[in-house]
Amino acid sequence: MQIVHFRQSCVLVEIGTARLLLDPGIYSEGFDELTGLDAILVTHQHPDHLDLARMPALLAANPAAQLLVDSGSAPQLAGAGIAHHVVGPGQQLELAGTTVEVIGGDHGVIHPDIPVVPNNGYLIAGDGGTVLHPGDSFTVPAREIDLLLLPTAAPWLKVSEAVDYLRAIAPPLAVPIHQAILTTPEKYYWLFRELAPAGTDIQIAAHAEAMKL
Repeated sequence: MQIVHFRQSCVLVEIGTARLLLDPGIYSEGFDELTGLDAILVTHQHPDHLDLARMPALLAANPAAQLLVDSGSAPQLAGAGIAHHVVGPGQQLELAGTTVEVIGGDHGVIHPDIPVVPNNGYLIAGDGGTVLHPGDSFTVPAREIDLLLLPTAAPWLKVSEAVDYLRAIAPPLAVPIHQAILTTPEKYYWLFRELAPAGTDIQIAAHAEAMKL
């Protein structure tokens, strides 16, 4: 199994024979040249997770890829004339020999005056292990996770919440994501390392470089 992080929440997960791209958004760079994708999965409708302008070209370069999205992203995609499939919590998908379980349901609260939008977390399981991309949420799955893609900084979270989430899941490995708004994310990474539960390793994925796990 290996991952490639393209900034913010955009991650390519290669597990078994599957090539799955998650959350290609406006703050992400380098995913445009990808080919051979089996699926593109979007956690929610916010533009840092779904770049409508670049999606048509990405799909054209990957004609076999399914675009799988939450219910809140569907109206935007329909309005742009982009074909997609809506999936939701409780569904289990089979993608190129890999199982993807949809979990969660709601985005983290930004402020009580701002409506909460739908959010899918994606739990990916294959021969190489299990990976959780929670989107913008703190959903704790009902099974153990080998790799947690850990949200780092956003209007909907503070670092203590990210640490508590890390401790609640306690994976062997966590890779920080959702960091594009930070000028110096290293301070956050240091806190994760200092406050991680025993047995959890924090590794930083270099931009657009494969990380073998």
